[in-house]
Amino acid sequence: MPAHTMRAIRLHEHGGPEVLRYDEVPVPEPGPGEVLVRVRAVGVNPPDWYLRDGLTNMPPEVRPQFDLPVVPGTDVSGVVEAVAADVTGFAVGDEVFGLLRFPGFDGGAYAEYVAAPASDLAHKPAGLDHVHAAGAPMAGLTAWQFLIELGHDHPSPFQAARHRTVPLGAGTTVLVNGAAGGVGHFALQLAKWKGAQVIAVASGAHEAFLRELGADRFIDYTKARAEDTVRDVDLVLDCVGGRGSRRFLRTLKRGGALFPVFFGEYDDEETARLGVTVSGTQVRSSGAQLAELGRLLDAGTVRVAVDSTFPLADARAAHERAARGHIQGKIVLTVA
Repeated sequence: MPAHTMRAIRLHEHGGPEVLRYDEVPVPEPGPGEVLVRVRAVGVNPPDWYLRDGLTNMPPEVRPQFDLPVVPGTDVSGVVEAVAADVTGFAVGDEVFGLLRFPGFDGGAYAEYVAAPASDLAHKPAGLDHVHAAGAPMAGLTAWQFLIELGHDHPSPFQAARHRTVPLGAGTTVLVNGAAGGVGHFALQLAKWKGAQVIAVASGAHEAFLRELGADRFIDYTKARAEDTVRDVDLVLDCVGGRGSRRFLRTLKRGGALFPVFFGEYDDEETARLGVTVSGTQVRSSGAQLAELGRLLDAGTVRVAVDSTFPLADARAAHERAARGHIQGKIVLTVA
């Protein structure tokens, strides 16, 4: 059994990476439906720095409530240390990975131990080490729920209609903007797995990486604008979003769809005139879907790219790396 205390990163206030503190805190106890995981690696994701900043990028009406101090983090890979009496399917010693309690902000993954809902976990693929497994859950499930199967009936806080995926296969063309990042590099590979042609948009430094992952065409956004050179795409997955996202509407054929992973601004009249749809969703924890993705990871059909790793105690440096941008794959924290 673990000691009574552990080290964890906590936020006592909001601000830049300097507010991430390496504290000594009690080891959590698993409640009903939970397992205690000894953490080996933690994936770093945008919601981690959104939380650090105080969620100021979210509209107040959909901003989750939480109390400080808080342990950030949702993506974890580790070893089961204890199992609640009502949990089946996991045993002490099992290697697991998961996206914890998302879309909430109480995952608590930046720690040596975490109490995790068993339903959020899957067995870690045997062929994947903990670092790569920790890089998969949020980014991989985001790509999965946008492109392959939503898998839940929870409404998105950002649109009234339920998100619906676009059938992918031979003859389908998908443009992925921000293809080198966490979600983007998973989306490219999942679209190729389904047989689609993929146009990858990123900076030129990522071309060889994205070609290796299977991109059929590459556009260096520093030299050319996709909306000026691409037409008749079935689906755009925009992993960047923001005010400029609507420019990708011009790349779509009639009946096509734009899926923005992050917030964008769109005009209903324009989309109606073009005969296209804009749809998004909010990724949710799912051990069952992660197990499906895990089988692809174990087979080598999909792989996790790791941009960089940092010890848990150096979470500040990991967030500073994220702030510099141009990330290739995932940033991961390691736990000794």
